[in-house]
Amino acid sequence: MEYILIFISAIFVNNIVLSQFLGICPFLGVSKKIDTSLGMSAAVAFVLTLATVVTWLVQKFVLDPNNLQYLQTIAFILVIASLVQMVEIVLKKVSPALYQALGIFLPLITTNCAVLGVAILVIQKDFNLLQSVVYAFSTALGFGLALTVFAGMREQLELVKIPKGMQGVAIVLVSAGLLSLAFMGFSGVDGGLKVLFGLD
Repeated sequence: MEYILIFISAIFVNNIVLSQFLGICPFLGVSKKIDTSLGMSAAVAFVLTLATVVTWLVQKFVLDPNNLQYLQTIAFILVIASLVQMVEIVLKKVSPALYQALGIFLPLITTNCAVLGVAILVIQKDFNLLQSVVYAFSTALGFGLALTVFAGMREQLELVKIPKGMQGVAIVLVSAGLLSLAFMGFSGVDGGLKVLFGLD
């Protein structure tokens, strides 16, 4: 039940973009069309889960035993950057079709702060490896959900007549704020689930 709670909480209650404000750059930049947002979501889900596993192992088996916790951020950035490069090289050789489908999204993930944020959060929350994987994958799903819903909103906004002063970035930020407020409606869900499953 604990894993179900982590899953639901990461997607809806503590959404990485709308509650914790990580990954805002791709959220605003890649959310113009639904198909591009789905591509970015798939790439983020793959890299985020893989990077969390590798950084968790680095933390537990390299940094912690050698008292090098102060190098966490630098080590994680290096691991994530090299992991993305490695995934890009492997995909290019093994599956050119998938590599073409992901296209520009793979290099963009290197600069997505959500990947580093989740890697650090699983260490701060003291999750074990399985909890870390569930949290990372759930967070990626939450990121994808927010990105896709926002892309749908932006596609609809193109069909509506918007006042001149609100066009462009202004209406995008207002829409993002409204979506964030909508997700705040889930804020009591995790507490209710804890009570329901007797985890409190």
